[in-house]
Amino acid sequence: MTRLAALLLVLGGIAAPASAQNIEFLPGMEWDQPPVVTPGETDRDPPSDAVVLFDGKDMSAWENGEQWPVRDGIAFAGKGYVTSKQKFGDCQVHLEWSAPSNVKGDGQGRGNSGVFLMGIYEVQILDSYDNKTYADGQATAIYKQTPPLANAMRKPGEWNTYDIYWTCPKFNSSSQLEEPAYVTVVHNGVLVQNRFALRGDTAWNHPPRYVDIGPKGPIALQDHGNPVRFRNIWVREFEPPTGQRREPMMMNHSDGTTKTLAEIAAEE
Repeated sequence: MTRLAALLLVLGGIAAPASAQNIEFLPGMEWDQPPVVTPGETDRDPPSDAVVLFDGKDMSAWENGEQWPVRDGIAFAGKGYVTSKQKFGDCQVHLEWSAPSNVKGDGQGRGNSGVFLMGIYEVQILDSYDNKTYADGQATAIYKQTPPLANAMRKPGEWNTYDIYWTCPKFNSSSQLEEPAYVTVVHNGVLVQNRFALRGDTAWNHPPRYVDIGPKGPIALQDHGNPVRFRNIWVREFEPPTGQRREPMMMNHSDGTTKTLAEIAAEE
């Protein structure tokens, strides 16, 4: 068997003779070790690198937070939006919310709020339990852009969990869009948005459009006149893995030698 044939067997996942089992493919990146993060005691608890925006005590992490009352560890939507004082880039957002158990109204008038990434891109909050409205305006919709993959709402008065994974849009030095924003959302353990590429902001009164506001932005919660409740809100930023580029190569563990794919191809 030639070395190139052995390479193809290894890369193709085909059972190879014993001599080929000593051949290891080394990719074109020597990766750095990822940072160590201590998880919370449960999946809903903040991990060690999270920024806690609401822990049941007060709304001091938010602009206008004094307008949202806190009782028994729960924040209630009050007068006006609240916006996090800290800005975030690519991030994971965890929050828990509950629509009023005393059901009033229907459609968009029932348990309406929203969580805004970078202050302008909305993941809808709405009591969508047995409450029909336009599909791209129900709970976990990317407002006016796409419905969720499923309606995973719990009954009014019960707590819903959003886990949002956000990738910021990327602009060049001339503020021209190079890459759109992406969002993945898990609602009560159910995947409802799968790396959706946003077409721009999520306004009610104009088509989506992108505006370069910088590499980071705040988290905002909407006051829509409904007494929606919130608890346990935290955010953790993340960055892509890092490493040093190199030529892809094969290592022969029987003698410790390495050769690049180009060298192997040249030998054939």
